[in-house]
Amino acid sequence: MPPTARFVLDPAFAVGDVDPRLFGSFVEHLGRCVYTGLYEPGHPAADADGLRTDVLELVRELGVTAIRYPGGNFVSGYDWEDGVGPKDSRPHRLDLAWRSTETNQFGLSEFMRFVGKVDGAEPMLAVNLGTRGVKEAVELLEYANHPGGTARSDQRRGHGDEDPYGVRLWCLGNEMDGPWQIGHKDADEYGKLAAATAWAMRLVDPDVQLVACGSSAQFMPTFGAWESTVLQHTYDLVDYVSMHAYYEEKDGDRDSFLASAVDTESFIENVIATCDHVGARLKSGKRIHISFDEWNVWYSSRPDPEPRNWQEAPRLLEDVYSVTDAVVFGSLLIALLRHADRVRIACLAQLVNVIAPIMTEPGGPAWRQTTFFPFAQASRYGRGRVLQVNVDSPVYATGKFGDVPLLQATAVLDEATGAVTVFAVNRGQSDALPLEIDLRGFDDLTRVVEHSVLCDPDPDAHNTLAEPERVTPTAADGTVLTGGTLRATLPALSWNVIRLA
Repeated sequence: MPPTARFVLDPAFAVGDVDPRLFGSFVEHLGRCVYTGLYEPGHPAADADGLRTDVLELVRELGVTAIRYPGGNFVSGYDWEDGVGPKDSRPHRLDLAWRSTETNQFGLSEFMRFVGKVDGAEPMLAVNLGTRGVKEAVELLEYANHPGGTARSDQRRGHGDEDPYGVRLWCLGNEMDGPWQIGHKDADEYGKLAAATAWAMRLVDPDVQLVACGSSAQFMPTFGAWESTVLQHTYDLVDYVSMHAYYEEKDGDRDSFLASAVDTESFIENVIATCDHVGARLKSGKRIHISFDEWNVWYSSRPDPEPRNWQEAPRLLEDVYSVTDAVVFGSLLIALLRHADRVRIACLAQLVNVIAPIMTEPGGPAWRQTTFFPFAQASRYGRGRVLQVNVDSPVYATGKFGDVPLLQATAVLDEATGAVTVFAVNRGQSDALPLEIDLRGFDDLTRVVEHSVLCDPDPDAHNTLAEPERVTPTAADGTVLTGGTLRATLPALSWNVIRLA
């Protein structure tokens, strides 16, 4: 067994308050996320709107908040007008992003009905700045948010939605630096377009909150310079800059994969530094925050099982997640919480079927993947004030990141009840990790309410249609709180939630 890992918790030392929108997700017209995922008229569990109620129950259990829509790469070639009005008059279109056929049977009004059925969720819409621009973005905002008396707002009312949607969160395009993006642009070109779009949208609705596109990933050759140039144009017009990051195990290097959150934290801190540098250069007192609106484990190097040949709702990106993936996933959640002062919005990509925590079969059941559990627990118990956690942990060697702590952890204080929840990952693949937490200033904490652990003797164990509950969290033994010190043992390769009251 390795040496003991330790850290101190003190209510006087905090990172910041968690914005509930940190637990957001993402719905894109990609593969089966929408069709036979969220939306399947004729399914035995479908409601009057064609939404699968079995999926809705799982989405509510997952605890998602902000839900981003309709993309993603899809939005850069999307005409929003195709997805409103009578369904029998909506056109079929070629979706160039994913080489699929889009039927447009699910559009803006269907999405808003879906969001309305998810307790505590709010919509986050993206505008097309790939093939379209200022005019189309403003008209979409008018359709969505203006009360009435104008062409677009009256069009919405004529389509059956009398009240405005009141959408607050808007993304100014998607991954516009990516050469894969339809209509992709350089930083100066995009920055000018985003600024013009933001300015015009605020004329229609001054209360909107706007997200400018950051680099698609830290490995992009223009990373850093892209953010700097875009924010030079948009700093006073936007509220957030976006971040996207995906991770996968490559070449059998599981040690480095388990340390993926090291890259996430570096990425966040580099973007914060760039934002603050631009603000200082502009002599602005404003602070730009981060919308980490795409993140997940994604095995993007694996080939798709079905060819992209203009099918409707093909099976694309349907990764099956193991216990190892769930531990990495949990570590990414911890990284987001550890930067809650600046990461105010985050969206797990995606919600159903496509690299998702929820899977479905057409006409059949829905079930939880291993990654479902860390997200649901973090959303449920991670609301409050994030405390500073500086771990003193044994380390292990990785090929990509050098020596990395075996322990990654954060803690959240519920100021209303005084309860504290510790989220912790043991990255070690073979040994349990002893943990001691010094609870300074927490005299009112007297008991361990729960120590939940997600692990398995088989690190590749996963849930499937045949075995939908093969992997679930279990209770850990031997966790004690005495004399102001918590002592626990974290099993090898595990995600842990320890609740104290």
